[in-house]
Amino acid sequence: MVLRKMKGFLVAAAVCFGLTAPMVNAAEKLNFIVTDLEGLEEVQREFGPFKQLLEDKTGMTFNFFPVTSRTAAAEALKSKKADFVLTGPAEYVVLRKLTNCEPIIGFSRPDYYSSIIARADSGINTVADLKGKKVAMSDVGSTSGHLGPCQIVQDNGLDPQKDISIVHTSKEIAWESLKKGDVAAWGFNATSFIRFRDSDTSVKPGAFKTIARGPDYPNDVLVSAPHVDKAVVEKVVQAITGNSDALIAEILKGEDNQKYKGMQFVANIKDEDYNYVRSMYKSIGQPQFATFVGE
Repeated sequence: MVLRKMKGFLVAAAVCFGLTAPMVNAAEKLNFIVTDLEGLEEVQREFGPFKQLLEDKTGMTFNFFPVTSRTAAAEALKSKKADFVLTGPAEYVVLRKLTNCEPIIGFSRPDYYSSIIARADSGINTVADLKGKKVAMSDVGSTSGHLGPCQIVQDNGLDPQKDISIVHTSKEIAWESLKKGDVAAWGFNATSFIRFRDSDTSVKPGAFKTIARGPDYPNDVLVSAPHVDKAVVEKVVQAITGNSDALIAEILKGEDNQKYKGMQFVANIKDEDYNYVRSMYKSIGQPQFATFVGE
């Protein structure tokens, strides 16, 4: 009886005086989602080396939690099945709305912006010249292939919902359509357009011109779920910023991750950095940005 009472006293004292193990230890196993990738094999191939080094630097275990959609990622955050998510700017604003997740580290992408491209001989020199014409764009909901180009149109005085005819198609078909003149312009990620242009020997680079471009987009972003303890978040942030060069090298081992070539981690990231992306949603008639368009 005396021993049982002594155990009870020690437990109570530990609680009262903060002698229990810190919450950071209770959260050592953390689930990690990458929204751009489907399937565990693909996530492991692209981010496995990054995960391994992050585990070494934090002493925590990160389990990849693959999802089949961005909606599933939001549900995983809300249900506390996921702790961290790496996502793009368009996905972030919806995740924030649905889950109140916190942006903690930006993954910058050099030259990440969209342009409106026309043929040099088309007679189209400004966005205003596109009124009533066909403009090729990528999948509905794509940051650089749909939302961004629509915002460029909006910023240049036309309503993308009424004044142009958007043709959603693959980038390969869009490129061929632009070359043939089947569309008046192509709104797309600027660096991807340049790769198409420079790798196609059937045309000269001077056969095309940029009639408008948007600002560089906000960073891809690593977010934490509201339930993750701040001490855990801080430990992850310190590990990433303190080992940035080594972690970037691990990221760039992934084939799809070459979009991050030349990147740096941005630690002082804020929610308001993404207000331009919110404007994009308004331009396509989604002012609440509470659903993932295209899903």
